[in-house]
Amino acid sequence: MNRIIQLIAVVIIPLIAIFYVINWYHIKVNGFTPATQIELAEKSDPSDHTKYESLQKEFDSPQDVTKACLDCHNKRGKQLLTSVHWRWEQTDTLTDGRVVSLGKKNILNNFCIGIGGNEKLCQTCHVGFGWGDKDFDFDNPENIDCLVCHDNSGTYKKQKGKAGMPAPNVDLNVVAQHVGHPQNANCGSCHFKGGGGNNVKHGDLEVALLSCTKDVDVHMNTDINMACTECHDTKEHNVPGNLYSVAANDNNRVTCEQCHTAEPHQNKCLNRHYKRVSCQTCHIPTYAKVAPTKLWWDWSTAGKLKNGKPYEEDSEDKLHHYDSKHGDAVSGKNLIPEYAWFNGNVGHVLLGDKIDGDTVNLNPLVGGANIPESKIYPVKVMRGKQIFDTENLTLIQPKLFGPKGSGAYWSDFDWDASAEKGMAYIDQPYSGHYGFINTESNWLLNHMVSPAEDALSCTDCHSKDGRLQNFDGLYIAGHNTYTALDWIGLLFVISTILGVSIHGTFRVLAKKNNKNN
Repeated sequence: MNRIIQLIAVVIIPLIAIFYVINWYHIKVNGFTPATQIELAEKSDPSDHTKYESLQKEFDSPQDVTKACLDCHNKRGKQLLTSVHWRWEQTDTLTDGRVVSLGKKNILNNFCIGIGGNEKLCQTCHVGFGWGDKDFDFDNPENIDCLVCHDNSGTYKKQKGKAGMPAPNVDLNVVAQHVGHPQNANCGSCHFKGGGGNNVKHGDLEVALLSCTKDVDVHMNTDINMACTECHDTKEHNVPGNLYSVAANDNNRVTCEQCHTAEPHQNKCLNRHYKRVSCQTCHIPTYAKVAPTKLWWDWSTAGKLKNGKPYEEDSEDKLHHYDSKHGDAVSGKNLIPEYAWFNGNVGHVLLGDKIDGDTVNLNPLVGGANIPESKIYPVKVMRGKQIFDTENLTLIQPKLFGPKGSGAYWSDFDWDASAEKGMAYIDQPYSGHYGFINTESNWLLNHMVSPAEDALSCTDCHSKDGRLQNFDGLYIAGHNTYTALDWIGLLFVISTILGVSIHGTFRVLAKKNNKNN
């Protein structure tokens, strides 16, 4: 019995203590526990697909590859056909109470505006084959592109402007035999390059994340090398994570608390901040750290030609750009975010909605100091000018992509024809009168998380020139001042000093008198 007690005291208790120390260290340094790492590592590895006879034959089309995939993975097709990644829409409730079908399929933005009539180009980033017009069959699983997400050969690529079809030089047999869990490069092939180029749209998603140092992103740096799917943990082909430019609420959301809990700090004061300040606000002090991101896009200046042909011009710093197809654009890098109250709900200006004012906020964030669940979040605000109907007071979906003579703006450079063709395609009225209006869109920042030592310090906000100096509805110690209170406080300080000085003087004098007596 004594030996058992000695064994427990000498071996087991120290081992338990070591385990808790290691666990504490991982939470403090890495933000997650060793148990989490083990769970991630134990996810089943895919089998060696080079050994399957069904993948040895020559594939005549990418759809034939999908048929071969579905012969074994017979439930996966049905799962994907109901997903937002496939449908590009979901049933959502707007802030005004309307229940609508909402998504990339029918939302306008202030980048390339919208997909209606431009599908052959936009569907380069769709997880399917052949979505070239509104007659695409969303219920046919053979149209699914399994390879764009599951290629592990690094050789798969979509062909630009061909409705999501693979590039002609892709060896379908090689790719089909080298598939596995989605890699960061698979996700990045679309999400890094939205808006026409690397980091153009989001500002915090770019190619550099595939191989970066921790000062660029503490999660995806080469030492930790987390996969996108570790946070966007997919079940039955539903990928969690709402993009608020195309969604209206926070269902199916990815949060920091999944790994870090709601009290990640040892400092209780910092944990109290969590009630009103998002994790991202302090831990993403800057964005667009490597590649610049677009901040301004003025469609109204597009269409200038030289010798009857479109042209492009770059400024010396490469951050100001003009080209005939798109107009003027301004980009930036190493940017300080703007900040906004946000409670997980977003408004949207939809096709057919009446607009007013000089500036249209395409997806206004819901939140405020007195609105429940609201926190301060960092935001990239994209600004620009885009085409609208001056009579109907609605935004216009122009036709941009197509051959010469089709009314496509990038071929014919005729805004009126582009507006007429685009609006007819989506069955929306067009008065024949157009202009350009200022627009804004909000892109919440969630990536490019800095290490703890680079997070914001107290004085970044708690000072007169702090980051939240123009932020309404919030009292910030060290920033907000009230003249009357300042004077009252100063009087108290002066009175205290005088009182102590007078008291001390009388004590000294009294002591001298006592000695003399």
